[in-house]
Amino acid sequence: MENVNPEVFKATKARPTAPEDCIDDVDDEIDGREIFDLIRNINDPEHPLTLEQLNVVQQGHIDVSDLESKVTVSFTPTIPHCSMATLIGLSIRVRLLRSLPTRFKVDVKISPGSHASEVAVNKQLADKERIAAALENSQLLDVVNQCLSGMDQ
Repeated sequence: MENVNPEVFKATKARPTAPEDCIDDVDDEIDGREIFDLIRNINDPEHPLTLEQLNVVQQGHIDVSDLESKVTVSFTPTIPHCSMATLIGLSIRVRLLRSLPTRFKVDVKISPGSHASEVAVNKQLADKERIAAALENSQLLDVVNQCLSGMDQ
């Protein structure tokens, strides 16, 4: 474990759901808060904490263009040499790919200047073939699914 005593942040309250939010026939716009709500409770691979509690994901680091069907998430690892950064990014990408309509293009990257291997990790996270190969690895997929297992918190 690299970051034995991470700083823990207070989680935000979930956005209340209005009755009209649950109507399947209505095509409502996807916004940054909705994306944040999808990824905030992903479990950190090293700690029994969520990415929101560790301040790895923040609503202000999410860009959404519903019209262009594009979502960009920038995340900040807890330490500059985090060896789990690629796994965290992969978990975010998988959660969004499983949750969003297929029309969306999802980009996940490290926040500028927050990781020593930022360029290399971003290159891995942007490589569709590498992502597909990673998801075919049953052991890696098990770890990703474990990170996603706390989604109903």
